[in-house]
Amino acid sequence: MTQTCVYLGPELARYGFGDEHPFGTDRMGAFQEEFERRGLDKHCQVLPPMKGDPELLALFHAPDYLQLLAERSKSGEGYLDGGDTPAFRGVFEASLTVAGTVCDAADRLIAGECARAFVPIAGLHHARRDGAAGFCAVNDCGIVIEYLKKQHHLTRIAYVDIDAHHGDGVFYAFEEDAAVIFVDFHEDGRYLYPGTGAATETGRGAAKGRKLNIPLPPEADDVLFTRLWPAAEHFLKSFDIEFCILQAGADSIGGDPITHLNLSPRTHAAVARALSSLPCQRLLVLRGGGYNRHNLAQAWNDVVQALSA
Repeated sequence: MTQTCVYLGPELARYGFGDEHPFGTDRMGAFQEEFERRGLDKHCQVLPPMKGDPELLALFHAPDYLQLLAERSKSGEGYLDGGDTPAFRGVFEASLTVAGTVCDAADRLIAGECARAFVPIAGLHHARRDGAAGFCAVNDCGIVIEYLKKQHHLTRIAYVDIDAHHGDGVFYAFEEDAAVIFVDFHEDGRYLYPGTGAATETGRGAAKGRKLNIPLPPEADDVLFTRLWPAAEHFLKSFDIEFCILQAGADSIGGDPITHLNLSPRTHAAVARALSSLPCQRLLVLRGGGYNRHNLAQAWNDVVQALSA
């Protein structure tokens, strides 16, 4: 069995808002250049992106929103939300590729073709069921969770998020869903978009106590994260996890232009190693945010290196 699969290809890079935008199409190139410089392509199975069917998006998103997304994709004009997420020509097709690739990775993990998989343009955790948000036209995290539940009948899926921004689109979509074990480290919402993810938000109904939000103060560093992580790992181990998803946003690293945390790539690699050791042995890593190109190249390749060790 190949240990780590990594998806690369220009089709994935098409999800982006132009090189002048923080979420530009050049982010894939920054990752891939460092990936190849380190020779990681020799130690991983490199796979092409997979375009999904529209039905994949419909697993999570409302029909009215998908119709809007398809219409704006043709014109490339306007916004998909109140002003954070601009439309671009082909955004619908680019979103299908992100979702299709993430679900293909899930299938391969379930089939035992690899133990870990990394998708470098994914982790779009802000989009809601009925709309876009925060640079996220669709929510591939939510889509793959629904896919794992419906296609593979899983009932204990861990979602771990270390992006600087709270994964609100995932949290609120599954706030009452006991099948989703949720852990999210993020900059305190009093200081950063989207303003959510208080420690008191622990799930509702049957899911009460199955969600763990850990807001971090501005300038939080590796020392603080290392002190807080064991409790999160213990929380995850208290459930018999069948599948684990890591959203490894690099905007939590010091020097990001739009956030205020001060983690280093070492933390991202350490989290990847810790999750790789969970008994479920199925780990899907989604790239998430990160707007300093040097940071994202280092952090995500440190993650891949940790997965491949």
